[in-house]
Amino acid sequence: MKEKSMSGHTPRHFLWEAAEGVACVRLARPERKNPLTFESYAELRDTFRDLVYADDIHAVVFLPNGGNFCSGGDVHDIIGPLVGMDMKELLTFTRMTGDLVKAMINCGKPIVSAVDGVAVGAGAIIAMASDLRVATPEAKTAFLFTRVGLAGCDMGACAMLPRIIGQGRAAELLYTGRSMSAEEGERWGFYNRLVPAAALEAEALDLARRIVAGPTFAHGITKTQLNQEWSMGLDQAIEAEAQAQAICMQTKDFERAYKAFVAKEKPVFQGD
Repeated sequence: MKEKSMSGHTPRHFLWEAAEGVACVRLARPERKNPLTFESYAELRDTFRDLVYADDIHAVVFLPNGGNFCSGGDVHDIIGPLVGMDMKELLTFTRMTGDLVKAMINCGKPIVSAVDGVAVGAGAIIAMASDLRVATPEAKTAFLFTRVGLAGCDMGACAMLPRIIGQGRAAELLYTGRSMSAEEGERWGFYNRLVPAAALEAEALDLARRIVAGPTFAHGITKTQLNQEWSMGLDQAIEAEAQAQAICMQTKDFERAYKAFVAKEKPVFQGD
């Protein structure tokens, strides 16, 4: 299958910039704390699906906009219309939102979320579904589905959140819908680190660039194994990793690393 370029991707419902293998995503409408709409959900899903085949993007960074990350589904554009839908229409919507998480997990590219201000509902889910998360001390993260009369099991939260912060902590957040402070998030392992607001974007971009400077094909293998091994037994996981590593040993990047080590030089990886 022919690979595609996504550096010039021009979405209609969110902001996109790409340079040197790193794509930056910002949700729009900062005056509303960047809510999601039916259209932005679908376009994000399709974008991450397309990233599987992109040969010019090797990492993605979700950035805040106007001091906030994402306020979840828009009350007027999403919540209101949902009240009037029948079961078939509702299931179409909930499957579509879940498909965004599946697309993020299966895109083959490491994803970094840089969280400032509000990250609630689907915004918290986007951060959860990312591979790495950095935040400001002011970040407030809430899986607030129960506060609008819904279950906490939305978009994979009951599967993924306990694996990140532990079953009891996840249960508390999903039952109560309360905000997790940035300090709690770092202490519990949800956030990799906290940085001042003025340094947040630079920190997230630096992290993404360091990933892109590595063996990007092998990073895709790592992401696949991190996600697929959730449902494997230990013997199966060890065998899967043996096969994955054998594949990576056939890459030119592996050979480049060996030659650079022998020459006492720093390897320059090219992703092949």
